[in-house]
Amino acid sequence: MDRGTERGAPDSRGAGPGAADGHAPAGRVPLAVVVVDRVGLVSHWSRGAGRLFGVTKEQAIGRPAADLLPVSGALPDDEDALPHGHTVHDGLGPDLESSLDGGLSYPAAGRARLTVPGADRVDVLWWAYPLVGPGQERLLVLAADADALRQDLELDDGAVAVERIAPAFALHTDFPGADELARRLPEILPSMSVGESARIVAQILELGYPVLEFSQNDRVPVTPDWGVPRRAERKARRERAARAAAEGRPVPPDETDEGEDLEYVAVRERLEFLNEVSGRIGTSLDLSRTIVEVSKAVVPRFTDVAGTYLREQVVAGEGFPDGVPDTTTMWHRVALEHTDEPGRWDDVVPVGEAMPFPAHTPFFQCMTSGEPVLVPRISEQMGHAIASQFEKRDIRPLITGRSMLVVPLKARNVVLGFMILLRHPERVEFNDMDRVTGAELAARAGLVLDNARMYTFQESVAETLQDSMLPHIPPRMAGCDIATRYLPGTLLGRVGGDWFDSVKLPGARTALVVGDVMGHGLNSAAMMGQLRTAVQTMAALDLPPGQLLRNLDDLAQRLGDTYLATCLYAVYDPIAGELLIANAGHIPPVIVRASDGRSELLQLPTGAPIGVGGVPFEAVRVRVEAGDRLLMCTDGLVEVRGEDIGVGLATLTESAAHPAASMDDACDAIIRALNTRGGRKDDVALLMARLNGIEPDDVAEWRIALDPAEVGRARAVVREQLHDWGLAKLADGAELMVSELVTNAVRHAHRQPVQLRLVRGDTLLCEVDDDDHDLPNLSSAGPTDELGRGLRVVSTLAREWGTSRTKAGKTVWFELTLPRR
Repeated sequence: MDRGTERGAPDSRGAGPGAADGHAPAGRVPLAVVVVDRVGLVSHWSRGAGRLFGVTKEQAIGRPAADLLPVSGALPDDEDALPHGHTVHDGLGPDLESSLDGGLSYPAAGRARLTVPGADRVDVLWWAYPLVGPGQERLLVLAADADALRQDLELDDGAVAVERIAPAFALHTDFPGADELARRLPEILPSMSVGESARIVAQILELGYPVLEFSQNDRVPVTPDWGVPRRAERKARRERAARAAAEGRPVPPDETDEGEDLEYVAVRERLEFLNEVSGRIGTSLDLSRTIVEVSKAVVPRFTDVAGTYLREQVVAGEGFPDGVPDTTTMWHRVALEHTDEPGRWDDVVPVGEAMPFPAHTPFFQCMTSGEPVLVPRISEQMGHAIASQFEKRDIRPLITGRSMLVVPLKARNVVLGFMILLRHPERVEFNDMDRVTGAELAARAGLVLDNARMYTFQESVAETLQDSMLPHIPPRMAGCDIATRYLPGTLLGRVGGDWFDSVKLPGARTALVVGDVMGHGLNSAAMMGQLRTAVQTMAALDLPPGQLLRNLDDLAQRLGDTYLATCLYAVYDPIAGELLIANAGHIPPVIVRASDGRSELLQLPTGAPIGVGGVPFEAVRVRVEAGDRLLMCTDGLVEVRGEDIGVGLATLTESAAHPAASMDDACDAIIRALNTRGGRKDDVALLMARLNGIEPDDVAEWRIALDPAEVGRARAVVREQLHDWGLAKLADGAELMVSELVTNAVRHAHRQPVQLRLVRGDTLLCEVDDDDHDLPNLSSAGPTDELGRGLRVVSTLAREWGTSRTKAGKTVWFELTLPRR
């Protein structure tokens, strides 16, 4: 039904706010609300009750309910023509009469024809909800004009209307709007105290009673089918009991009203159990924890042993399982809860074991049909058949003679797993009601497990996506050590737009990058991936920092006007001992001086964020000494809602200066200092680089004239230098590769001499520069080809090699691993 919260007061035919053509809006029906106390007196009488029954509130309060709600047991001739579960009475019927006398312990509903003072006979639909526990209120009665329902809902029969507005409600109370009901019910019962109203609400919710949908004035009840007595069945039962008594035969308990009352007490107990279980499972979206909660919720109250099995794809965190399970489907035992002595089950059926199930077993029947399978007692033959799949383990003593119920764990009509429930031989067997209860329990558990599975799967996808976009930076680059940290947003998911990177550049230099795409989620992560790839590509071209940001800004504008990001790009030259930094709207970096431990924010031109367009980016050159540390991060680390960002920057600067045993320890100390303030909701990217520099004695350079004869001199100086550095083991391979690269450079250079440089660091780096801008390609040389073998030799012998363009032309380089000392 449509829901509304208007507080108008339409009359019994629907006039009032929102009414049209003399009728209430579709789906909103005014109700009579009556509360009866323990001595049978009316304690609440709503305006709707006054309109429907023709008695004012002042006339009704304190009077016996039986006088105001006439009852009669007479049954009309057309009872059999009524829809299932509803009987028309001349009065409000025997169920309500029993309620008024204190004899009703379950919700009831019916249809009645009443003679109302000052009006014709009125066709009424009514619902009665017993109230138990402390307090004077004993019965909540709701009633509606069936004719008004039929007109407003455009139905042909009021009895059909009650089924339209009162469907079976899945027998649980975990529904949207429960909090609203608890808050609004005192408005329906204004003459009652808040405490009394709250108690009624609690009972309606906790005992599995129906919820009340919003209506124009009061509320329309939703009645579960189990709460509607089947009067025809009860009449027949009484007749059979009377015949048995007349013939002197004993009357079976299920042929008496007492048996019926016990039935509904049992139903209520089952509902209480299901509601209790619902409250205990699904307290988190952690799949492992949810599995344990489901197992513990049913032992020992419902069963003595509960084993939970899930399909392999569910356990592995993969996508939704495809197809119907078969005899090859692997099922993982993910939980086992029992009341037996410790260890009795653990060795025979350990948690974590995976196995298929043969077609002849109840488990296979359950997982392929998706329906519960009840085995009142496991026979010797069935016990042997089940035990046959357990190699070198005899499970028969654990299961033979026990009652078993196998229930499927389903979501979206797909079996995710199943639970095996066993009761001790001395305990009452599982019955059909247990099967229904188990099915309902499994349905709720299946939804909870699927929610946890989906969350786990989506979280895994998000982490995989984020990990694929964030680089795995080596801890050591030429002349510097690097440590990084990434923290996802605490409230906004595990995917964001923050990133860091480092790129190897010619001349033993390293580009250090930190960026932050504005926004969160997959869109920001996707943009981050594009920008990071673009930065890597342009850095490999050795573009100056200002020009690189300019090109990145142009790219962002081409991608769309909603693409905005901040970026800090720095190039560290360990030989020259300097940083060249450009900023695009990012927070400034911190530098910690090794000489005195002082830390400071570097003053840089702020620049505009990437994507704004038309703004120049200016690079600043900063002198650094060996041992200085550079700290670059995104604003998620220093920015807290409601706090000036200057406070976070000051904390960052202070914490960066604290000494630490390692780079990782230093990063962790900074995270602890800033992440404990609370209020952080953004991603955090942190990059720290210790600028070790490269000593002049570890660098050797030569200028090679554009003369083929100079190639021999290049080989000689390289061999001599490597002997001086104690790297004679590398001389043969290095000499051969230098010969190939210098030969190519001399052949293709135009005017400027070729530059040859060796750098000794964590590796041996060799670079050959010339003024030709065409990059060489690795190609396959045939037996008769004179060219094309040089780079093939380099590719085979070098640890790593590459090419890049420079302002003057290009650089071709290779690295060799230093021998162990």
